[in-house]
Amino acid sequence: MCRMFAVIRYESVIHEFDPYFNFRTTQKLTEEGWYEMYNWFDDTVWYPLGRYVGSTVYPGLMVTAGALYFLLHAFHFTIEIRNVCVFLGSFYAGNTALVTFLLTKQVHGKAAGLVAATLISIVPGYCSRSVAGSYDNEAIAIFCLIFTFYTWIKAVVTGTMKWAGLCAIAYFYMVMAWGGYIYIVNLIPLYTLFLLLTGRYTHKLYVAYSTYYILGTLLSMQVGFVGFKPVESAEHFAAAGVFLALQFYNAMNWMQTMLSKKNYRYFLQLVGVGLTVFFVLAWMFGIVKPFTGRFYTLLTGGKAEIPIIASVSEHQPTPWSSLFFDLNIALALAPAGLFICFRDISDASLFVCLYAITSCYFAGIMVRLVLVFAPATCILSGIALSEAFQLFSDQMSAALSPKSYRFPWVRIADIVVSVIVILGLFGCGVVYVSSSIWVTAEAYSSPSIVLSSNQGNNRVIIDDFREAYRWMWQNTAENAKFMAWWDYGYQMNAMGNRTTIADNNTWNNTHIATIGRVLSSTEEEAYKILRKLDVDYLLVIFGGKIGYSSDDINKFLWPVRISAGVYPEHVRERDFYHTDGSYRVDKWAPPTMKNSMMYKMCYYRFANIYSPYGYPSGFDRSRNAEIGRKNFKLSRIDEAFTSENWLVRIYKVLPERNHVGGP
Repeated sequence: MCRMFAVIRYESVIHEFDPYFNFRTTQKLTEEGWYEMYNWFDDTVWYPLGRYVGSTVYPGLMVTAGALYFLLHAFHFTIEIRNVCVFLGSFYAGNTALVTFLLTKQVHGKAAGLVAATLISIVPGYCSRSVAGSYDNEAIAIFCLIFTFYTWIKAVVTGTMKWAGLCAIAYFYMVMAWGGYIYIVNLIPLYTLFLLLTGRYTHKLYVAYSTYYILGTLLSMQVGFVGFKPVESAEHFAAAGVFLALQFYNAMNWMQTMLSKKNYRYFLQLVGVGLTVFFVLAWMFGIVKPFTGRFYTLLTGGKAEIPIIASVSEHQPTPWSSLFFDLNIALALAPAGLFICFRDISDASLFVCLYAITSCYFAGIMVRLVLVFAPATCILSGIALSEAFQLFSDQMSAALSPKSYRFPWVRIADIVVSVIVILGLFGCGVVYVSSSIWVTAEAYSSPSIVLSSNQGNNRVIIDDFREAYRWMWQNTAENAKFMAWWDYGYQMNAMGNRTTIADNNTWNNTHIATIGRVLSSTEEEAYKILRKLDVDYLLVIFGGKIGYSSDDINKFLWPVRISAGVYPEHVRERDFYHTDGSYRVDKWAPPTMKNSMMYKMCYYRFANIYSPYGYPSGFDRSRNAEIGRKNFKLSRIDEAFTSENWLVRIYKVLPERNHVGGP
């Protein structure tokens, strides 16, 4: 129920940006079928390039929603596809709790499984991606992740091809769902190699890994977006290397029985040299492709150097405050669970330990990956809490037993301590529940498409985004081309139903840099690029009137940095700073900033509107500054639409003959 706050407070609406593309693709799937969706070339995005949709997406989310939609209709539940998409994440959260119970039960028993399932059902780090309306890949990916881990542990423990094959199928579902499958394809080989090096290798492990790797690799290659990456890219190298290592290890054991010690040593040297030469040549000739920038950043733990990657807030390092905010008491209890897993070591508990340690490392590098770390903390916390309850419950039962031969005062002390600890643990549980529900309700249940604010005792809804997109749909030509920073591309295309120059797919850095160049150039220079790209309208997000801090002015330095990387002769980041190194919009802002298209489109006519009492005209509430340039005119573009709260501003690109002062 805690995931329903968004629907209760607002309405059944899809959140954020990427989910709108997912929704649009799901509509295509349910209305026209799989083949039409898979072969879909969308010429209304990334104009004039377009995009092949089917081969550039992970289709698991769309297939899942479509299958659930058709299943409901088969039983005459005539729910529209939008509502299926809205509630899919919440539905899968229940499935995730179930598989978390199964995994934790396999590691430490039923009691730990029940506690872990309870914790993950409301942990804010997972709720952030599974509230109603959060129709993104992670909505089903965490279920796929935990289910794959559970089936893998069962495969290792039982050593049967049945469980290993089921693990491969679960892995295939994960590959279809999310690019985070790379974590699985590296964690399982790491675990396998660890068992091999620490002397815990068994034939069960060989059967489990060989079956999983062969079937999983073949199945994953059926996903169009993945293709031959499992046998070409460096991200998959660990999985292939461990598979070959297992075959080599077993082959060497057999060869050792067939050769003398001297010949066996020569044979090992020959094989080692041959493998080294093979991998070096494969790398040199491009058979094995290098790491992607994002994966290299994760692997090394360094700061993202590529501006397009670093510009995404989800790719920033995670502060401690965010970890405590998203994981709550589970973060403090996880080390105790980790200790218990090491104390009662087994193949299953060892896998959970590796999962927790590696996911903690990656969660510290990228805030988005707290989502992967959250289930690990819940599993470990469930183990710690169940162990503590069991320990002190047994201690209290022993003290109350009439057969106890301990001194009365010792028995009383045991009872008092046990009661205090058990009540304390219940208190921690109450705090965890209340805090998690509050965080989910206040921080993760507000759709970015609809904003709200409190004025006294009244709650005010700010619906400027949908107002603007509806205006686009009703008042512009069907073939109109819109340019905006890539953040809003999916929403403009899905809700405004208009062609966009770039969107959140961010596959073409040069195209995005061109938009950044337009926004950072003067009106005259920008106009030349706009005409070449056939742009009809420009859109900016401006929060200066209502104090909305996530507007384009505040993120403007990222378009500048990205465009400077591609067009260094035209755009220089230092030109947008004051001489003291500060970023300003007031009268001390540099001329390059004041003359930029971004500045003009945001602050055009801003000085003419009413300012609160005691503030000068043109006071920007988001940056707490009086703008440095007022009452300027536009010559190459004209204001077409400004939303009620000035949050969305749209400008029409004037044709050549209508230039003010033009030929």
